[in-house]
Amino acid sequence: MARQLTNPSTQIRRYNRLRPVSARSVQIQDAFWSPRIAINRSVTLPSQFQQCEETGRVDNFRRASGKKEIPFEGIFFNDSDVYKLLEAMAFALGQHPDDEALIRMADVLITEIADAQDANGYLNTYFSVNRVGERWTNLKDMHELYCAGHLIQAAAAHFDATESTRLLDVAKRLADHICETFGPVSEGKREGACGHEEIELALAALYKATGNDRYLNQVEYFLGARGQEVSALYTTPPTRDFDRRYFQDQVPFRDLTEVVGHSVRQMYLDSGAADLYAETGDASLLAALEAQWRNMTERRMYVTGGLGARWEGEAFGADWELPSDRAYAETCAAIGGVMWNWRMLQIAGDAKYADQMELQLYNAMLAGLSLDGASYFYQNPLSNDGSHRRQPWFGCACCPPNIARLLASLSGYFYSVDDSNGVWAHLYAAGSAELPLQGGGSIALKQETIYPWDGDIRFTVENTPHAGATLHLRIPEWAQGATVQVNGEAPRSVEAGAYAAVDHPWTTGDTVRLTLPMPVRALTADPRIADAYGKTALARGPLVYCLEQIDHDGVDVRDIVLSDDAIGIDFQKELLGGVTVLRAAGNVLDRSAWAAGAYLDRAPGGSPGQAIAVTAVPYYAWANREAGSMTVWVRKG
Repeated sequence: MARQLTNPSTQIRRYNRLRPVSARSVQIQDAFWSPRIAINRSVTLPSQFQQCEETGRVDNFRRASGKKEIPFEGIFFNDSDVYKLLEAMAFALGQHPDDEALIRMADVLITEIADAQDANGYLNTYFSVNRVGERWTNLKDMHELYCAGHLIQAAAAHFDATESTRLLDVAKRLADHICETFGPVSEGKREGACGHEEIELALAALYKATGNDRYLNQVEYFLGARGQEVSALYTTPPTRDFDRRYFQDQVPFRDLTEVVGHSVRQMYLDSGAADLYAETGDASLLAALEAQWRNMTERRMYVTGGLGARWEGEAFGADWELPSDRAYAETCAAIGGVMWNWRMLQIAGDAKYADQMELQLYNAMLAGLSLDGASYFYQNPLSNDGSHRRQPWFGCACCPPNIARLLASLSGYFYSVDDSNGVWAHLYAAGSAELPLQGGGSIALKQETIYPWDGDIRFTVENTPHAGATLHLRIPEWAQGATVQVNGEAPRSVEAGAYAAVDHPWTTGDTVRLTLPMPVRALTADPRIADAYGKTALARGPLVYCLEQIDHDGVDVRDIVLSDDAIGIDFQKELLGGVTVLRAAGNVLDRSAWAAGAYLDRAPGGSPGQAIAVTAVPYYAWANREAGSMTVWVRKG
């Protein structure tokens, strides 16, 4: 049964503990994220629009509508890059509704997309002209539902930002066509699910925007089809078990207790399942999600939050299979991890999900973008000889617009509210927020900090709510010894890895000071992670660090051995956009004993090697200077 259209950012899902607030309610005004968001809008989005024009992605829609008689150009799922770019533009327009350049680019894309749609609602430019008879015949490989999902997500974001139904109407016609096409045979429909998950979370977003139950029911159908013979993701007979694991199709979703196969697909699948749980309260979904989350974070995730160990299949490996130089750790997978952790955070209000989301934002995701906003990493290794460099675009360009849409929507990840007049602060950056309260009215907060370089965070109440409000502040797991102080009174200790609840009869001008200690942490890996055995990774606050050759006089940093001396910190305003670097002492491994061959029949002996001053920089900033070796895991003396 359809209900009236609603603004997606104002609805609470029935089984969520928390409710997100609109990205438009939060203004980030700091020295870390704010410049990146501005560059995303002024540099990244226009350059990606140009790339989509120059590589034929937009012309594919003009071909489908009959405006141009040209061959299809590029990979069969290229439509999805245009949709993700449009979603990023929608989020940016929500913050800057008068940006004429953004309005013009978005209008071009919406016009070409709408004109390319068939009368029955079908839309996919690869199949629009001379492959009409092949539509929906290969769900396993051809990404039709995946592309449709990205269009639907873009439409929901555009509706949220502009309240225009122009693109939403296109998405509804396509979604209705999908709902009429797929389902049980007993209803005269086709059985099947998509080889690349995305449609599930997209239809959940459309349900949230429209209130039409058929879209949520379709999410349940697609999720339930996985792991069944009707899924259309298996071969007959199966050639090898990996075929079905690659698609997360080896067992029904509710029986899936580990993260497997293509890492991006797994993250999108879990995001869709979390959305379904939030609307239905199906305990079996939540149990599966929690089991998969534990498997991922405890055994199959890089120290940076990167996901996907194998180049073959862009896939998760086995437990503790986390090679450094051959890490795939696709940028899209990190973004998918942020999306999934965000959903789990809204469901549970548990700080562990916010901790993981922050880890992936600052490290595994952010490393995918250059400091100038114009080039990208697809893979994110944790060790390299200097040959891996960012590129301005890719033939398979899934990562660039994915980064753009996350940065454009970032302000929406900072706060949530609950049904008990609670305000939840998940991430920290200078700025302001006007947060609606369930009991009526709102509370306005100003946040002052230079996070992530320092853990001193100050909140000021700029207007008071009509009803009382509880401020819940996330205390990261690494912030042992954190304290909270209200209006200059004696600070109280708060538990790390949890939310600290601050109850107070707020008046305008009240202040809350949160102090998060930020010692340098020397992390040690499980010894079953072979590439990290006997090594350490340096971290401070939410940031993981690495060594780069440019800071070490031509030394291959993979030969550096850290001493046990204390590690200092040093903020360098002019370096890499302004970063805190770590300073330590070490030695360069002496390899002279192996000059005659790769193996010795004795211990090498000799000195510990040349002494060297060691400098570590944030991992997200590597490869923005001249090429050279890099490593996250460093040998220990």
